[in-house]
Amino acid sequence: MPTVNVRPDTLDDENRRFTHAPLRRPVFLNSVPKSGSHLLRNVLRMFVPVEQQYSRDFIQWANLQQHLAAFDPAAPMLSWGHLFLADASVIETAFARKILLYRDPYDWVIARARFFISEQFSSNMDHLKTGALKVDDLLTMMIFGIPGKAPSLNDIYEMNAAAWLGTEIEVVKFEELTLHVQNLGSEEADKFFAKLLNACEITRPHDWRERVAIGSDRKQSGTARENLTGIGLELPDTLDARHRALVDYQAPGLRALLGYH
Repeated sequence: MPTVNVRPDTLDDENRRFTHAPLRRPVFLNSVPKSGSHLLRNVLRMFVPVEQQYSRDFIQWANLQQHLAAFDPAAPMLSWGHLFLADASVIETAFARKILLYRDPYDWVIARARFFISEQFSSNMDHLKTGALKVDDLLTMMIFGIPGKAPSLNDIYEMNAAAWLGTEIEVVKFEELTLHVQNLGSEEADKFFAKLLNACEITRPHDWRERVAIGSDRKQSGTARENLTGIGLELPDTLDARHRALVDYQAPGLRALLGYH
């Protein structure tokens, strides 16, 4: 499996400054990779005792059987990962409250490209960091995948997001999450975090805004855009019309299914 090298955060120490009610049920934060996984995880970590946070690994299909303790209803834990839908993943997470995080596929293409060519990501695709590729080439590969090395956009979204929509799960869009962490005083943020915490069966404390502000501090996320290093290509802020059309060709109907228009 690829290696992700990020410096540790200090959120466990921040967490211990607060009083927490014990988690009553396992909670699994599932996400499409490069959709704000660390942001959602770090925010919700501030509402759960450190002792009930399953921090051994990001849980995925390849390592699921090694981390079944994360879903034990007798010892509720908060865990996170990128788990695609299959018989075993549905069965093993049956007792857990499940949150599904994803982002607009158009923006995901750029985020994936940026991560792949950063120093924080190491895999059998390190040759992408040599500068031999043009930006257009790299973005196209992020959409269609690289045979034998990286799955296509459709493959990832199909089993990591779309398939889960047919199950009992709470959907969180990256765009909504980032909007509300930046506007914690708004009525919309109040409703958003009330719904999110309720989906996790976490009673919202009076100091919830302070906790969210600490957890969403971008300095605490080693994979936040500004914390990635070694990027030798200048990537666009938005996907151009040609590559948007390629996304629509490669994954027809996906954005509409996910609620993007």
